[in-house]
Amino acid sequence: MTPSGTLPTDRFLTTLWVVAREGRHLAYSRRRVYTEPIDAEWVRCLEGQPVVAERLEAFVSRFGRMQDTIAAKLLPRWLMAQAEEPGSQLETLNRAERLEVLEDAEQWLEARNLRIRLVHEYMENPERFTADLLLANGHCDMLFGTYHRVREFALTRLGITEDRVPNVVNPL
Repeated sequence: MTPSGTLPTDRFLTTLWVVAREGRHLAYSRRRVYTEPIDAEWVRCLEGQPVVAERLEAFVSRFGRMQDTIAAKLLPRWLMAQAEEPGSQLETLNRAERLEVLEDAEQWLEARNLRIRLVHEYMENPERFTADLLLANGHCDMLFGTYHRVREFALTRLGITEDRVPNVVNPL
C-alpha cells in the first residue's frame, strides 16, 4: 500500500516506498555487476563488452539515485514526520547520525564524492575507476542499512503500522 496525502508523515512514507523500489533495482544491478572479480583489466575490457558496460552504467545510475533520494528527500521528510525542521544536507545527515539511522555522516559524504567520480571520471583511469567500483559495492551496504534503520524507526519510534511501510529490501 503506497500512502497518499500531504501530511509530513504521508510524504515521508511515500518517499520510503520510492527508496524501497530504488533499493530493489540497485540490488539487482549490484548482483549483475559484481558477479566476477573487478580489476583494471575488467574495466579496460568494457569498451568491447557493451552488455557488461550497460549493466555497470545501470548500477552507477541506481547507486547515485538511491543515495540522492535518501539524502535529499527521505531524511528531511523523516525529520519533518517527527515535527523537526531539517536544515542543510550536512545538518540533516548529522541529525540522522545522532538518531542512529545513519552510521556515519562522514562516510555518507565520502560516498557522495564517490558517486560524482563514478559518473564524471568514468573509465578515464582504469585503476582509479576499479578502486571506486570496489568502494561503491561496499557503500551499497551503507545505503541499504540506512533504509532499513529509517524503516525500523518508522515502525518503532513513529508508531507507523507494518502495513503502511514497504518490505525489507534484500541487498544480496
